[in-house]
Amino acid sequence: MSGQDAHDPAALRRRLSQLSGREYWRSLGELAHTEEFRELLRTEFPRFADIPPAGLSRRKFLSLMGASLALAGLSSCTKQPDEEIVPYVKSPELAVPGEPLYFATAFQAGGYARGVIATSHMGRPTKLEGNPDHPASLGAIDAVAQASILGLYDPDRSQVVTRRGAVSTWAEFRRAFETRGERIAILTGTMNSPTLAAQMAVLFAKLPHARWYAYEPVPEDALRDGALMAFGRPLATHYRFDRADVVLSLDADFLQAGAAGVRYAHDFSERRRIRDAQADMGRLYVVESTPSITGAAADHRFAIRPGGVEGVAVSVGRLVGAPGWEGAPAGADGLSTELVAPLARDLLAHRGRSIVIPGLQQGARVHAMAHVINHALGNTGETVYHTDAVGFGAPGTLGALVSAMQAGEVETLVVIGCNPAYDAPADIPFVSALGKVSLTVHSGLYNDETAAACHWHVPGTHFLEHWSDARAFDGTVTIVQPLIAPLYDGKSAHELVALMAGEDTPRGYDIVRAHWQSVRGKEGFESFWKKSLNDGVVAGTALPPLDALPALPGGFWSAPPGDARTRAGGLDICFLPDPSLRDGRDANNGWLQELPRPITRLTWDNAAMISPADAARLGVATGDVVGLALGDRSLDAPALVLPGQAQGVVTLHLGYGRTRAGNVGTGAGVSAYALRTSGDPWFAGGLRVRTTGRRYPLAVTQEHHAMEGRHQVRSATRDEFLKNPAFAREEDSPEGGSLYPRREYTGYAWGMTVDLHSCIGCNACVTACQAENNIPVVGKEQVLDSREMHWIRIDAYFTGDVESPETVFQPVMCQQCEDAPCELVCPVGATVHDSEGLNVMVYNRCIGTRYCSNNCPYKVRRFNFLQYTDEDSPTLKMQRNPDVTVRSRGVMEKCTYCVQRINAARIGAEKEGRPIRDGEIVTACQAACPAGAIVFGNVNDPESRVSRLKARERNYALLGELNTRPRTTYLAKVTNPLRAEEEIETKLSVGGGPLAAAERGAGGRGS
Repeated sequence: MSGQDAHDPAALRRRLSQLSGREYWRSLGELAHTEEFRELLRTEFPRFADIPPAGLSRRKFLSLMGASLALAGLSSCTKQPDEEIVPYVKSPELAVPGEPLYFATAFQAGGYARGVIATSHMGRPTKLEGNPDHPASLGAIDAVAQASILGLYDPDRSQVVTRRGAVSTWAEFRRAFETRGERIAILTGTMNSPTLAAQMAVLFAKLPHARWYAYEPVPEDALRDGALMAFGRPLATHYRFDRADVVLSLDADFLQAGAAGVRYAHDFSERRRIRDAQADMGRLYVVESTPSITGAAADHRFAIRPGGVEGVAVSVGRLVGAPGWEGAPAGADGLSTELVAPLARDLLAHRGRSIVIPGLQQGARVHAMAHVINHALGNTGETVYHTDAVGFGAPGTLGALVSAMQAGEVETLVVIGCNPAYDAPADIPFVSALGKVSLTVHSGLYNDETAAACHWHVPGTHFLEHWSDARAFDGTVTIVQPLIAPLYDGKSAHELVALMAGEDTPRGYDIVRAHWQSVRGKEGFESFWKKSLNDGVVAGTALPPLDALPALPGGFWSAPPGDARTRAGGLDICFLPDPSLRDGRDANNGWLQELPRPITRLTWDNAAMISPADAARLGVATGDVVGLALGDRSLDAPALVLPGQAQGVVTLHLGYGRTRAGNVGTGAGVSAYALRTSGDPWFAGGLRVRTTGRRYPLAVTQEHHAMEGRHQVRSATRDEFLKNPAFAREEDSPEGGSLYPRREYTGYAWGMTVDLHSCIGCNACVTACQAENNIPVVGKEQVLDSREMHWIRIDAYFTGDVESPETVFQPVMCQQCEDAPCELVCPVGATVHDSEGLNVMVYNRCIGTRYCSNNCPYKVRRFNFLQYTDEDSPTLKMQRNPDVTVRSRGVMEKCTYCVQRINAARIGAEKEGRPIRDGEIVTACQAACPAGAIVFGNVNDPESRVSRLKARERNYALLGELNTRPRTTYLAKVTNPLRAEEEIETKLSVGGGPLAAAERGAGGRGS
C-alpha cells in the first residue's frame, strides 16, 4: 500500500477485513505495510552511523545529559550549619564508605506530596524510589518523580541572584527589599505545607495589606466547584479502586493524572489481578476524547467529543435512579441510550462495589452529578469517601491578581515557584500588568520567562536541598528533609516568606522544626521528630472521612449544558498536561523530553493529535504542519494521526514552546497556552484547521525496533480465557533440539515475568532503569535516526478498528536468553553467560561490531554511536550510580537485570551465612512499577513468586518459536467485556455521524 493509504480509514478497514483472527499493529504505517515502513525494516541499523548530525556540538551533548555542572561554586566553600537528617532504615554507627544510605522525603506534584526514598552515595543523592509507608506511593513511583533527581544536577539551574538580568547578591536583594511598599502580593502555586501556611498567617498579621494569590496551569477548579455545588462546601473525594467491581471513568485518566495517580494505579491493578481460573477481575468503562493509559486498560472505551461527557453523566444518572434528575434533559448528546443502558445495568448490579469518577478537565456540573450518582449507587463510604479539602487558606486567583496590578493596588509582587509569564491563559495579560508594579521578585529553580520579566530573581531550592513539609492527597504530612546542601545557595519558600516577615537570617530547618514543636509540644518532641523523619510520614495526620450527603442544587438543570461551548461549529480542541513535562515546568529535563509518550511514543515535541477520519477529510498526514485558529488566536503545530482519537477533536498537550527553559527545553514544541483561555482551560469548540504545505520531523519511536510482524503480544477476552486458559502458549514451539550445549544451573537462576494484564504503559520502569543504569540522553536528532538508548522500551500494539482499537502495552528489555543468538556472533566474547544464567556484557571487551545487535530478534541492544557521556568532568559523577559502569563511544549496552543489585544482595546474604531470600532482590523497573506488573526472582526455587507466575497458563515466551529460551516471560492480557447477551450495540453516534464499533472478535469492545 502507499503512504497515503496509511491515512485512509476505508483502505485500512479493507485490509483489516482480509485478516483472519486477531491482528496486532504498532502504527498505521505498519498496518498499511507502506513502502516507508518496509524501508525502515530493511535498514535495521541507522545509516550514516558515524556521522553526527549538523550543528550537534559537544556542548549540546553535555547539555542534553543535564548533569554537567560546576559545583565548585559559591556555596561549596561555605561550611553548612549542622542539621540532623534521619535515614529511612537504621544505619550503622559509622557509615561504610561506598555503601548507600536511604532517606525518606517527598516529591511534590501540583503541591501534593508523594513519599519517596532517596538513595545517597557519600552525601550525594543518586536515585529515588517509592516509600512503601506513604499512602500516595505504597512503594511505587512515577516517571516524573523518578526523573526529578536529574533536575537537581541540571547545569541550567539558576545559580546567582540577579537584578534586571545582572549578577547581584542576596545581601543586595535584602537591602532592596527593605524599601518595598506595604501592599505586597504573593503569588505561588498550590501550597499544601502546614509550615508555610503558619508562616503566611504570621506574615498577614504583620502586614495587613498583604495578599496571597495562587495559580496552577493545571487547575483543580472543577474538583472544588463540583464539591461546592453538590455538598455546599469544598470537600476532597477519594476512591478505593481495590474494592470496586465496576468503574466508569468520565474522561478521568486516573491511572496517571492527579495527586493520587500512583496510588490509584496500584489499587486498580490489585483489583484487576488474575489470581485464579475464574478471573474475577472487575470491569472498566472509559468515556474520553483522547487515548490515555486509562482508556487502554478499559474493557469498553467510548471515544466522544469532550462536551458530550456531560450527556453521558445525565443518561447514567437517570438510568440508575439518582435523585434530582426530574428536570434533566431528555436526550444525551454523548452516547445513545442503547449504549449507556448496559453500562448503567452493570453499575446497578454492583451497588456499593462501583465507582463513577469524573475527570479533572470536565466541568463542575459533571463532578456534582458524579457525587450524586455514587451516593445513589451506595458507593459512598464503601468505594468512595470524602474528607475536608487538602490545602490552606483561600488565596485569590491569577485573574484577580492581574486586575489588582492593573488598578495600581500592588506595590510589591513576589512570585514563588511558578511561571505565569509562560503559562498564564491567553486572555490574562500577566506580563503587561507587571509594568504597573514598583518592585517585582521571582524565586525559582530557573531564570525562566517570569524571572526575565521581573526586577529581581532569587535562585530557589530543589526539594532534595531544603527543609519543608507537605500533605499528600489524603492529608498525610511528610517532613521534607534534604540530602544535600543547596548547590547554588538557593533560598526556599520558607526562607523567603520569613524574610518578608522581617525575620533575621532564617533557616528552613529552624522554621519547619519550630512549627512542629509548636504543634506537638516540647515533651517527647525529639522522638516524634526522628520517627517522622525516619518513616517519611507524620503519624495521625491523614484527614478523617466525613459524612456528607450530596444533592443537586435548585436550578441545576436550568443552566446551559456543559457542551454548549463546543457547539460553535468546526472542530473541538482539548488541552491536556503532557504525560512527562506536565505543564512545562520539567521542560529542561532530558530524561523526560526523550521519554516516549504513552500511546503515541512521541519524543521531544508536542503535536496536534487528530483522528484518522479527520486526517483523511482534511488531507493531513503525520508530520504535516497545520494552522490552528481559535477565535482571534492562532498557532501552527505538526499533526500526529492517532488511532482511537475521537472524531471532531484535536488534542494539543501543554508544556512545550518554552523560550527560557535552558539548553534542553528551549524551543521544543509549540505553546498550547497561546490558544488556551481562563474560561475554557480544558476544551473549546470552534477550532479551525488549515494545511500549510510545510512538514516538520517528529521523533516518534513507535515503529523503531519492530519485530517484523511476529506475534509479540497476546490477549483474549475473559470468556475466551476461561474456555482455553493456555491460549497464550499455543504458538510457542515445544522443547526440541538445539545447537547450543545445555547447561544446568544448580544454584541461583534469575528470571523475570511481565504481566501484560497489569501493565498500564506508564513509563515508570523506563525512567527507573535510566536513573539506575546511567543511561544517556541522545537528543531528538539521534532519536530520529533510531538511536535512542533506553534499555527498556514499551511497545504499544493496537488491534481492531483504526478509529477505536484495543491497546496492549508490552515492556521489552533484554530477554536474557539461555540460547542467546547474540553470543555466538561476538568475535571477542563480550557477551557471555554467567554461572547464574545471566546474559552479561563485558564492556571493556566490546569493539563495536554490532553483530550481536544484528542477531538479536528482540532488538533490545543499544549502541553508543557517538560520545554521549562526558568522561572528563568529575562533577558528572555526582548524579551517576557508582555501582554501574559508564559506557563510552563504540560500546554495546543492554539490560542486565540490575546485576549490581543482585551482587549487593549476594554479599549481604553471604555475610549472614544464608541464601538470598525470595523478594530480597528488586530490580529498578520492578521497584518503580505502580501496577506490580514486573516480578523478578530465582526460577530454580519452585516456591518463588516468579516461578509460580511462570507456571500460570497465561505465561508465554516472546518469540518462543525461535527456541531462544528467554528467562523473561510474559503473562497475556485478559479483557472483561460484557457477554454477548449484554453486549453494547454496534452503532455509536459521534458528532452526528455513525462509527462502526470495534470488531467483536478483535477484543469485544464498544466503539
